[in-house]
Amino acid sequence: MPKLYFRHGTMGSAKTLNLLAVAHNYRSQGKRVLCIKPRLDTRFSNQAIVSRAGLSLDADLLVEPDTQLDPAAFADLHCVLVDEAQFLSPAVIEQLRDLTLRPGVPVICYGLRTDFQARLFDGSRRLLELADSIEEVKVTCQFCNRKAVFNMRFVDGRPTRAGEQIVLGGDESYAPACFACYQTRLTEA
Repeated sequence: MPKLYFRHGTMGSAKTLNLLAVAHNYRSQGKRVLCIKPRLDTRFSNQAIVSRAGLSLDADLLVEPDTQLDPAAFADLHCVLVDEAQFLSPAVIEQLRDLTLRPGVPVICYGLRTDFQARLFDGSRRLLELADSIEEVKVTCQFCNRKAVFNMRFVDGRPTRAGEQIVLGGDESYAPACFACYQTRLTEA
């Protein structure tokens, strides 16, 4: 039976690069894949799914919090790939879960588990509740050699815990950090 997968990691852990590789592999085998991203994700492109490594592909579907997915539109697919899944509403996550039953297609979601304050995003929370498989995409801390588990936000080059949950940004705004470096740098700031 097809499954709902949640592959999570910190900023800079190559989640999008992994999604692009999976899409390439399916398509090179002549299989049909649908790539989804939230319309909110305009960081690198309004339409494309873009990795920090510079690779990209156009999203087939941009979703809003109230998007209604028609299962019939997914009937002949071999896989659904979702980028920036943390930004999806719980209602959209539930619809993705349903696609694994009807029409019966695997759905692989990539995204952050937590924000810069170490709090779950709504989409990530629902994925943790509903996914058949939860996998961590690992990367080392930007400041030491330990495993990164936190997303540190910077404003004017200084670490911060203040601000809105969703602020789009890249390497200039976020860094993967282990717990020790996250705590130390925020305390010093």
